Amino acid sequence: MIPYSRQLIEQCDIDAVVEALKGDFLTGGKTVSDFEEALAHYLGVKHVCVMNSATSCLHVAYQMIGLKEGDEIITTPLTFAATSNTAIQCGATPLFCDIKYDGNIDDRKLEALITPRTKAIVPVDFGGNPLPIQTIKALCEKHRLFLIEDASHALGSAIDGTKVGTIADMTIFSFHAIKPITTFEGGAIATNNAAFYEKAKLLRSHGIVKKALWNSDMIILGENYRLSDVACALGISQLKRLDAFIEKRTEIAHYYDERFAQTPYFTTIAIDKTKKSSYHLYPILLDQSLWCSKEELFTALHAKGIGVQVHYKPIYQFSYYKERFGELRLPNTEDFYRAELSIPCHQGMSLEDATYVADTLLKEIENIKGCTR
Repeated sequence: MIPYSRQLIEQCDIDAVVEALKGDFLTGGKTVSDFEEALAHYLGVKHVCVMNSATSCLHVAYQMIGLKEGDEIITTPLTFAATSNTAIQCGATPLFCDIKYDGNIDDRKLEALITPRTKAIVPVDFGGNPLPIQTIKALCEKHRLFLIEDASHALGSAIDGTKVGTIADMTIFSFHAIKPITTFEGGAIATNNAAFYEKAKLLRSHGIVKKALWNSDMIILGENYRLSDVACALGISQLKRLDAFIEKRTEIAHYYDERFAQTPYFTTIAIDKTKKSSYHLYPILLDQSLWCSKEELFTALHAKGIGVQVHYKPIYQFSYYKERFGELRLPNTEDFYRAELSIPCHQGMSLEDATYVADTLLKEIENIKGCTR
């Protein structure tokens, strides 16, 4: 099976993990701060605080801005549920903004959703395609809102040479296994705000500070969201090859761009020349005539060893959200969901693999079209 995305673990990663396992500290040691410093240097930000998942990072970020019952955030419905779930855990209400047909939030529709209860805007760089973050930042400054960028897909992405992670008040990254780099599970908050950084470190470790000798004090209610030294050792090793990983993903993506340029069956998402995408995902958007056949196509491709996936079911369509917040309809989001299929694109693939994916995809669509004529 060629999955839509996967990790690439090489001997240097294994060696780094083994060395960490032999060390004095499996957690809470120097390797954690070494990884944070390496990430901060790579991104061009002052501070990075790593945690055991991007979900934990989102929860901590919301706590740091004082998100509470009665507050609202504005976010996208086309993301993993953690983006809004963690806001609800703080007592807040997520308001969903419709998207553009590239999967990113429609920044033109954000201002109309702002109310006196709005605390933050939380957009997502869908698939690694960078958001118009400067535009959203200006809107947040106008209305005195926090900007928390969920860049879980976008480590290594950039606009005009500036890496994603430098503009927002806080930017969240994910190191889940299928992300651009992995620490097994893991995540990070990147920020230029020293106060946010210091508070994030407190919140990830029970809110406890060490004092003299055995004495300590808990000064804030926190969680155990720490990332281990073993995981950070893997992260340091992976980060050294991140640009090479993205280069390989880009090579596969550009092959697809050229191969599919003239197909009538679907469109691809063009990445502007001013942008660099991590290509965490390579989505295709099926022609409307194929929406009713998407399940058939999905099943046929899996049977041929091509692990396609769909990103994402709109969050507001989940039963929990319907029961809690009622029904919602966002036309672009729902059309995108009907059309979208993520095909394999990752650093573990060869061009021969990509050719097989492209050949098989087009053939299976032809078979479906032939049956439905």
